[in-house]
Amino acid sequence: MILSKHSNLFRWIIITASFAIVSLILWKTFEFFQHFKEEERIKMENWSFAQTDLLKTTNLDMDLGNLPLKVITSNKTTPMIMVAEDGNYDFNNIDKKKLSDSIAVQKLIAKFKEENNPIKVKLDGRVISTIYYGNSPLLNKLKYYPLALFLIIFLFAAVIYFFYRSSKIATQNKLWSGMAKETAHQIGTPLSSLIGWTEILKTENTNPDYIVEIEKDIDRLQTITERFSKIGSVPVLETTDIVTETIHSFDYLKARASKLVTFEIKTPNEEIPVNLNKQLYSWTIENLVKNAIDAMKGRGKLTLEIIQLENDIKINVTDTGKGIPKKDFNTIFEPGFTTKKRGWGLGLSLTKRIIEDFHKGKIKVLNSEIKKGTTIQIQLKRAT
Repeated sequence: MILSKHSNLFRWIIITASFAIVSLILWKTFEFFQHFKEEERIKMENWSFAQTDLLKTTNLDMDLGNLPLKVITSNKTTPMIMVAEDGNYDFNNIDKKKLSDSIAVQKLIAKFKEENNPIKVKLDGRVISTIYYGNSPLLNKLKYYPLALFLIIFLFAAVIYFFYRSSKIATQNKLWSGMAKETAHQIGTPLSSLIGWTEILKTENTNPDYIVEIEKDIDRLQTITERFSKIGSVPVLETTDIVTETIHSFDYLKARASKLVTFEIKTPNEEIPVNLNKQLYSWTIENLVKNAIDAMKGRGKLTLEIIQLENDIKINVTDTGKGIPKKDFNTIFEPGFTTKKRGWGLGLSLTKRIIEDFHKGKIKVLNSEIKKGTTIQIQLKRAT
């Protein structure tokens, strides 16, 4: 309980601590890089002093030249070009292919000048050559260490994010299922009572027309109860003619809609077997049709078309309503999204769950134009 209460505080503490640790690592890496760079600078300066001492050495002092010579030959890693005052140059730790011509040499010298300041080699106060040197391979590798660290941190954060998101979605799905089952249970109790009262009314010489209408409402409530019961668990799919089921749901809604809405349905003249849960599929058609009618504000044309392909079935629901902005094509299927003043924004999210999670199909906004209308498409696999 205490952990749950302070979870947000703990989360921010972890984020702050992680940021501080990463910042410290990056700062220390930068300091190490600069220190290593200074060490290479000192090494190259010593190399230039050794070069000067070697030039001062005569044949009589050859023993004195041994130490400068050892310093000069000790450079095995730092790439360098030494340009003499007459324009001739010498190089060390550089592939000969990179110095194929004078243009390549000048480009490499320019690159070295960007990496490090050149060092002048002087003899008796006169500059006799200039040393241009670049970063050693180890220093170059160290330079990319922060990028590698950032990449590792990014991947780690992505894993945490997707784990948290998956956990959140799983919790939401569990809540959905629990609410759906509880709703079905709560409706079931008064529904059973209504069925009993209906039987009593039949024995009381009540007008039969009243009984018929009450039974229609009871059937409707039973359908709703079955829907919520199935949405809260894994529903059973049966091979069903999707044409018949679509027409049945469409006609039911047509009979109860405004007369100002023109309904049109286009279906193949043959049966098309699809693995369906009838109650949930009819709920899908109902949600799409009701949304279309709301988008047209109760006046316009609504068209439902079933398109038969070799392996798939496509159901298009088209209205002449206000349309959907392109940026909201995916957002409209998220729980809570609604443009209505009254509404929970659950209809299309339920529809997406029914089609994609339970029937392994697809649902999307096929096309939409503002003030012209929208087409939402369902795609399902034919039963084999």
